[in-house]
Amino acid sequence: MSETTAQAIALIIYFVGMIIIGLWAYQRTDDLDDYMLAGRKLPPAVAALSAGASDMSGWLLMGLPGALYAKGLVEFWIAIGLTIGAYLNWMFVAPRLRTYTEVSRNSITVPSFLDNRLRDKSRLLRIVSGLIIFVFFTFYVSSGMVAGGKFFDSSFGMDYHLGMVLVAGIVVLYTLIGGFLAVSWTDLVQALMMVTALVMIPVVAVMEFDGGAGDLFNKAAEVNPLVWSMLTGTTVIAVVSNLAWGLGYFGQPHIIVRFMALRTAADAKAGRRIGIGWMIISVVGTAFVAIVGLGFYAGRGEELADPETVFIALSRVLFHPMISGFLLAAVLAAIMSTISSQLLVTSSALVEDIYKVFSKSSRQLTEKRMVLYGRIAVLATAVIAALLAWDPGSSILELVGFAWAGFGAAFGPIILLSLFWRKLTYQGALAGMIVGAVTVVVWGKYLKGGIFDLYEILPGFLLAGLVAYFVSNATYTENAEIEAEFEEAKRLAADGGSLSDEERKSRSVNR
Repeated sequence: MSETTAQAIALIIYFVGMIIIGLWAYQRTDDLDDYMLAGRKLPPAVAALSAGASDMSGWLLMGLPGALYAKGLVEFWIAIGLTIGAYLNWMFVAPRLRTYTEVSRNSITVPSFLDNRLRDKSRLLRIVSGLIIFVFFTFYVSSGMVAGGKFFDSSFGMDYHLGMVLVAGIVVLYTLIGGFLAVSWTDLVQALMMVTALVMIPVVAVMEFDGGAGDLFNKAAEVNPLVWSMLTGTTVIAVVSNLAWGLGYFGQPHIIVRFMALRTAADAKAGRRIGIGWMIISVVGTAFVAIVGLGFYAGRGEELADPETVFIALSRVLFHPMISGFLLAAVLAAIMSTISSQLLVTSSALVEDIYKVFSKSSRQLTEKRMVLYGRIAVLATAVIAALLAWDPGSSILELVGFAWAGFGAAFGPIILLSLFWRKLTYQGALAGMIVGAVTVVVWGKYLKGGIFDLYEILPGFLLAGLVAYFVSNATYTENAEIEAEFEEAKRLAADGGSLSDEERKSRSVNR
């Protein structure tokens, strides 16, 4: 059996497994709450690993190890910032968002929560936030499809377009039929594949190297004497910018939606431990993949043409073709987990936050009809993203760099204020959201460099928060209903509880 055949068999097994999970989830999806939030019955382990897998994408297995391979641990600050941000997100946002979205008219999307929480009669907040999600995530999904096409091109010599369509087709299939439940459970499998691969590769590389770990690390230091340094070759602004990536977590819809799907607020504690444990092992494993790869190839007198392929290259050298096929599937898993999550969040924005606002007949639609519309929205978004991704060198990919900062600055401060400050108003939230998004674009496009060489999420986040605070203070009037919900959400989060199914459904009537 040839190497390519063995690897192809492993990938086929992986694809079939994802489709089976989608079919299983289809049998358990009856209404829109099931399709968009798995009926709020997601176990903490599934929620935690699903959030991690959908967050990290191919960056964890290709982008980060490539940067560390090329420059050393000076590039590790971003991983530290992300880990801190993820921890704080689970600790503070997860329990309160779980209860507040349920209490406030059983909101099942981030825009609908902000609309219901702040009683925005103009519906502008819901429409603007839904449009932001749709636009940015369409580009995000497109970039994932490009990555999938390039993966098959570089790994198997397959035509770029065929590889892209294959990845898109499998992801769309299990997302389309199984909804949030399928996305979450496939993410669980994909997260386990990713962390297993990141542990296996450096361990086996050390075992296979003649001089052992010490000689391997010495070889890496010979190639790059600063490989172990986290301070040399950087600046204070660069370190702050990398750490600031952690701020993005508070505003990423495809991540915080996992908090909304937990069974109870108490599950956030277990989810935090599992999720952060997975993340620490993963990023540390990534660092060792890069450093071990640097020493391994130096010992062989070789050098990788593309540092971002170090994970793929080591998997092929160190393992049997069938095993390396599953390790390659881990790269694909990282890409697909993010695409599926973003497709579903975009679908929910289209159906729940845009269609329902403009359609006068939406209240008369059955739940099954709304699920059908959700599936159509998934397919439509995927088609648009595929068209944008058809050209692998398309300039739209330049916008993807702004997406994390854009979501973090536009939604992050508003989510935090909505959960912990009772005086936030819809006028303040809308103004802050717009200022955050605009600041990211203007700073990143026109101001970055020199004294402004700071990651745009930091000024965007700070300005959005300040604008939201001052505008809310100027427009605040006490609302007894909002006050009651705020206190109820606060109490439920502290108790770790949740509403009963009957109470939750009764609050959905006015949604």
